[in-house]
Order: sequence, then structure tokens, then C-alpha cells
Amino acid sequence: MKQPDRLLAEKLLQISAIKLQPNNPFTWASGWNSPIYTDNRKVLSYPDIRSFIKVELSRMILENFPEAEAIAGVATGAIAMGALVADVLNLSYVYVRSSPKDHGLENLIEGNLKPNTKVVVIEDLISTGGSSLKAVEAIRNAGCEVVGMCALFSYQFPVAVKRFRDANVNLLTLSNYTTMIDVAAETNYIHPDDLTTLEEWRKDPANWVPSAAEPLA
Repeated sequence: MKQPDRLLAEKLLQISAIKLQPNNPFTWASGWNSPIYTDNRKVLSYPDIRSFIKVELSRMILENFPEAEAIAGVATGAIAMGALVADVLNLSYVYVRSSPKDHGLENLIEGNLKPNTKVVVIEDLISTGGSSLKAVEAIRNAGCEVVGMCALFSYQFPVAVKRFRDANVNLLTLSNYTTMIDVAAETNYIHPDDLTTLEEWRKDPANWVPSAAEPLA
């Protein structure tokens, strides 16, 4: 039986939630050149994949963070998936904005999060970890404890690993970059010769320079 990380990698590639173009790289909004582009929000359009992720994230939380009292989704990509997980686990739910609203109550956290609540944060994608850890900081500033974070996918950047370790956040992911490129090679999604390019990019994505980069439309 295939492990959940390999199954999810296959599914994300099948629906083009992950696109790999080692020979025709994307340019991210950050300016980084990249052979990969990920949009995990696409999973919401596929009931079977959406259900698979919902169940596996819920299982991950029950097995690793049984003390959780609330779920928090990170805007915008993880808002819907976080709500689905909270519903499965019958837990309170909130979501964390990237910045406070510029009107009304100027909320950063939407929903009712009581102080001293033990929270698991849900993310769709971990890249450098910056936005994810801002959500953690907001929850901690609200007087709550972040017992862990669960994400669909991680690029496994060294900078992110260090950031989560320094912030004392236990991060678990359903799948990751290493598993994904293995699956992509085995299913002939990419040519075996592309593996070196994909592995080199992950080591130092900010400074990776391809022979040619095409901006993402």
C-alpha cells in the first residue's frame, strides 16, 4: 500500500496543483527563479482529493496533537481546508489573516479564540516559513498555545527548517518536495536527468540561476 505522502504527491501532480518545468522555469513574485509552481487551492475542486487530505490531516492531528482544542487556518490558502478539518474533529475554528483588516474591528484573527486555548495551525504550503510563523505569532499574542502546525506540502527549504526550529514550532506535513520529485521521476512526469536540477534548486532557491526563466502568467 502506498504511503499518504506518495499518494498526495501523485494527486497534486495529476491535477497540476504542482507544476514542474525544470527546462522552462517560473519566476515567483519574490523574484526567485523556480522549476516548480504550487497552487494547492486546486484540491478544493476535487471531492476525492479534498476528502483524502481532510481525513489525513485529521488523522495526523489526532495522532500527534491529541490535546488540540482549536484549529486555525492560515489565509488564504488554508482557510477552507482548516474549516473542513475542524469539522471532522468537532473543534473550534478560526483563521488568521496575513494583515489586520483596515476597517471595523481591524481583526487579525477571525473567529472566537479564547485565551489559553491549545491550537493546531493548518497551512497549505510551506516555503520559507515566514507567513506561516506570522500566523503562529498572532495566535501566541492572543494568549494561546500553538501545539503544532500541519501542512499539505513543504519545499523543505533549509531556511524554513531553521525558522520553525528557532520558533519552537512542531511542523508536520502530509507530503514534501523530496517525495514529490521521486514520484515525478517514477511516473515519468519528468526525465531522470532533471532530478539534479530539481535537487540543486531546493538547496539554494534564492540564488538559483537557470539558463532561461519565463515569468509566471
